[in-house]
This record gives sequence, C-alpha cells and structure tokens, in this order.
Amino acid sequence: MIEWLVHFGLKLLETCRDILPIAAVIIGFQLFVIRKPLPHLKKTLVGFVYVLLGMVFFLEGLELALFPLGGLMASQLTTPEFLGLNPHAQAVSWRTYAWAYGFAASIGFATALAEPALLAVAIKIKEISGGAIPPWGLRIAVAIGVGFGLALGTFRIVMGLELYYFIVAGYAIVVIQTIFAPKMIVGLAYDLGGVTTSMVTVPLVTALGLGLAQAIPGRNPVLDGFGLIAFASLFPVITMLGYAQFAHWLNKRKLSSEN
Repeated sequence: MIEWLVHFGLKLLETCRDILPIAAVIIGFQLFVIRKPLPHLKKTLVGFVYVLLGMVFFLEGLELALFPLGGLMASQLTTPEFLGLNPHAQAVSWRTYAWAYGFAASIGFATALAEPALLAVAIKIKEISGGAIPPWGLRIAVAIGVGFGLALGTFRIVMGLELYYFIVAGYAIVVIQTIFAPKMIVGLAYDLGGVTTSMVTVPLVTALGLGLAQAIPGRNPVLDGFGLIAFASLFPVITMLGYAQFAHWLNKRKLSSEN
C-alpha cells in the first residue's frame, strides 16, 4: 500500500509538472493582461484538482491495462498458431490477417467514441449550431473514420507498403471533398482529425502498431510500427466531410419534395 501511494504521489507530481505551465499561462493572462480576477475561484480550483486526479488515474490505467492489452492482442492475433500457418513460412497472404484488420477497426471505433476531447467538441457544436449537428451523428461519423483508417493502416503494416502512398491519396480525397462540402462544416471536419488523436486513441493505437510490427515477420517496428496515428487523423476528416455532404443532399431532397 505504501509503495502504491509513493508511486501515485510521483505520478501526481509528474502530472502537475505537465499541467501547471498551462494553468500559469491562463491565470497570467487573466490577471496581468486582461486585468480581471478569476471568476468563481473556488469552483475553478476544485475543478483543477479534479482534473489532476482524473489524469493521474487515467494515465495509471493506461500503463497498467490498455498499453499491455493492445500489444498483447496484436501479437496474439498474428501468431502462426492462431492463423494456422507454418511458423517458417515466408510469404503470407494479406487475407490471413483478417482478424487483425477487424480488431484494429473495432479498437479505432471504440476509442473514438470514448475520446473525451471529441465528446467535448460534439457538445459545443450542438450548442453553437442550435442542435442542427447532433453529437451522436458527429461522433459516429468520426468513429467510423478512425476505425476504417486503422484497418487500412494495419493492412499497410501487413503488406509493408510505403506510408506516403496512402497519405497523399487520402489528402487528395480531402481536397476534392472540401470543394463540394458545405463551407460551414469544413473547418470543423479538419479540426476533428486532431481531436480524435488524443488521450485515449494515441496510446492504444501506438501499442497496436508496434505490436503488429513486432509480431509480423519481416517488419521493422521503427519503420513500420509508427504511422497509424496519421490514418487515425486523416480518415475522420474524410468521413466527417462525407457525412456533411450526405446530410446536405438529404436536406435538399427533402426541400425539393415538399415544394
């Protein structure tokens, strides 16, 4: 128990070290630039303590459970025994790793839905748009993009293909969609790519990529294990723009049928 308390205290100090510069900047501007006292000081301090404690527990949970679990699942799904392969086989079809693609897609979808940053943005968008953009529709569209992106990124690791082929093609699609998408949604869609790669998604995706690269014969974890975050950032932009275009088309069709 004492050992755990010491470990928790050290983790709390590390979290304070990371958070305090942000708090110092905000408080400094409030007091010395805007020259106004902090509103609701007591509530702000209590909330700040909650944030610190929540982040400590969250990071501890990642290290104890999600990091090891992501790597373990990736390695188990690619073992020759699970796939029914000859351990000494050199050439393996990409279809053999179908379960790995499914696992990557499921992890991407679930982590995106659980992402606190995405939830916060979805709530704010609902308030600003007056309910025109429902939070669940936005979150599911983004989650589908993350799931598809991670499945495609897993396929890239299995095949050993160059990362820039997929990234260049993906952004070419984004550029074309941007031309035809409703202008009010373009900025939001671009921001959602960064929102999804936050506290929940990044650790699991990184563990998944490194685990796959270590488990698949002929892959280098340094060269092939990283890059999944790029897929998790890019494809939510595509699905969000597509969702906006589809909703805009449905709305136009409804108006034309009423007229």
